[in-house]
Amino acid sequence: MDTHSPLGPDALKALDGRHHLHPFTDTKALAAEGGARLIVRGEGVWLTDAAGERILDGMAGLWCVNVGYGRAELAEAAHRQLLDLSFYHGFFKTTTEPVARLAGKLAELAPPGLSRAFFANSGSEANDTIVRMVRHYWNLKGRPGKKAFISRTHGYHGTTMASTSLGGIGVMHGQGDLPLPGFHHVMPPYAFELAQGMDPEAFGRLAARAVEEKILELGPENVAAFIGEPIQGAGGVIIPPDSYWPEINRICREHDVLLIADEVICGFGRLGHWFGSQRYGIEPDFMTLAKGITSGYLPLSAVMVGDRVAETLIEEGGEFYHGFTYSGHPVPCAVALANIDLIERENLVERVRTDIGPYLRRRFEEALEGHPLVGEIRSQGLIGAIEIVKDRRTRERWPGDGKVGLMARDHCFRNNVIMRGIRDSLVFAPPLTLSHAEADEMVARARLSLDQTARDLGAL
Repeated sequence: MDTHSPLGPDALKALDGRHHLHPFTDTKALAAEGGARLIVRGEGVWLTDAAGERILDGMAGLWCVNVGYGRAELAEAAHRQLLDLSFYHGFFKTTTEPVARLAGKLAELAPPGLSRAFFANSGSEANDTIVRMVRHYWNLKGRPGKKAFISRTHGYHGTTMASTSLGGIGVMHGQGDLPLPGFHHVMPPYAFELAQGMDPEAFGRLAARAVEEKILELGPENVAAFIGEPIQGAGGVIIPPDSYWPEINRICREHDVLLIADEVICGFGRLGHWFGSQRYGIEPDFMTLAKGITSGYLPLSAVMVGDRVAETLIEEGGEFYHGFTYSGHPVPCAVALANIDLIERENLVERVRTDIGPYLRRRFEEALEGHPLVGEIRSQGLIGAIEIVKDRRTRERWPGDGKVGLMARDHCFRNNVIMRGIRDSLVFAPPLTLSHAEADEMVARARLSLDQTARDLGAL
């Protein structure tokens, strides 16, 4: 094949079908459906496919394109850095300007006490790094028994062996003989599913105390850390009651368990705050950053390390035998700096909190009021979920273990709005630049898709 000759859409789809193993995809089923949809362009909140169809991206790619597609400022930042210094690494006692500046900027934006950054390429790598750091820290403190990690059912923390083990998504554990030993899971603060009529704040404390019960079961002397997303994203946008995280703070302090806030989805304005930890008052020893750090324009992640851990690793740990060729690659770091500058100049964090976030929530509530499939609409900033039920009063689910969520998702795709089906829900997380008119269009297409799903089920 001549790699310099342009290929048409059909040839590209055929090439993809023959050679590309897609992530999180049933490749056999995809081939039976005629192959992948070819996306060729992005601008703002809109994508265009090879057939010329315009698609409203209600998921910001994979929860990551915070400033929208096609931002020249980010392309120009990458171009300048590629010309000045296309690559150098952080090994051999060296650094580069973008890396040093970005580490300082992240320390400025993060909650107090998180003043050190370790760079990687994805949230998975960052969480894998944290597992290494946590166990190394407790060894240095003379407490080698503290090895166990606690997280939640439906939590998502990545796809490496360690980060999949941190996560609580059972279908992922079934492939690869996971979780690894030493990883434990407790109930999530999923009020719609689990509160059973309890007062939300009382339920939040109950869900937090499940963590304490697991610590006591394992023995505090054996528990290294608890990890959680401020809002559980890929697990179905599980938004905790406000009582949840203060109780988690107390539990971790009381039992000397490190607290890890996985901010891969919640960071960089998604919740109307720079980080979800600021929204919920989380006091983390580590924060995991990725996705919105570059708005998905280039791969980059960071581990923000709290001072008590960093000081021990630095003063007592000697050389840290861990890192990646592209830890602190100067080009993604330059793009991250330009991305943060854009978020600040356009006041996107406050806009999500006070304008477009509340507007989108209100429009969904108005459009879906009384809909036979809708059991709950919940959101925080620009992330949310629509729970799909068979009976609105009893919250009874449709049979099929999440198949109805996928039916609704597929209708969304056909109606050129991207929303994600997770179990029996539709979830959304559009770019932070979403306009009011685009929000109206997104809601209208979602309503149409839910109507079509209801007709398929005989509920409308």
